[in-house]
Amino acid sequence: MYIAIGICAFIVFILILMAIKVVTEYERGVIFRLGRLVGAKGPGLFFIIPFIDRMVKVDLRVVTMDVPSQEVITKDNVTVRVNAVVYFRVVNAESAVVKVLDHIRATSQISQTTLRNVLGQSELDELLSKREKLNIMLQKIIDEQTDPWGVKVSIVEIKEVELAEEMKRSMAAQAEAERERRAKIIHAEGELQASAKLAQAAHIIQKEPAAIQLRFLSTLTEIASEKNSTIIFPIPMEFLRAFGQLGEFINKNKK
Repeated sequence: MYIAIGICAFIVFILILMAIKVVTEYERGVIFRLGRLVGAKGPGLFFIIPFIDRMVKVDLRVVTMDVPSQEVITKDNVTVRVNAVVYFRVVNAESAVVKVLDHIRATSQISQTTLRNVLGQSELDELLSKREKLNIMLQKIIDEQTDPWGVKVSIVEIKEVELAEEMKRSMAAQAEAERERRAKIIHAEGELQASAKLAQAAHIIQKEPAAIQLRFLSTLTEIASEKNSTIIFPIPMEFLRAFGQLGEFINKNKK
């Protein structure tokens, strides 16, 4: 009789151990009773009915998932390889267990497909210069598709865009040509501004002939400061005309 009591006590002890469940703060326990969903419990200590209830633990922490490199043909027919990273977490433990077999693998497959589709509708320049816009678009599309599974996608980031060597050389040549074009435009704008200022200066000097003499003296001062042995002094045309008029006057008096 004591043996029977001991066996019964041992069985009760085992059943109690099987009935006690502990779920940590970052987990939830989804309970099924005879195959029917009861609900999610946790965190903390709770009891289930052994052999009748079954519990599936779901992790609620953020999952960082690398999206494998995808070969994409952009809208302007350029082949690139792109990889990305997706941050997501489970917000509804019941849906993550009941509505999808493996929510992590399903999210990965959706991310790969969406990455190819979205980037395939974008041009290469947009992929390189407007990456933030594409990240937001990818996050919105993936989140909408995973929402029925109780999965919330918070961030999608395109990490790296790999181009063929021929395309890299073409882009480098294009960038160099663009820099040369900008340099020529800046030089032309400088010439235009300088010519406008020279025209203003000529207009002022035309009104005040003495101003050209002051400019000559200023130029001589600048030349003399360099300690040159030879100084070229420009003679105004008015000065030569004065000599010509003087010669004519002398010739007339001789006659």
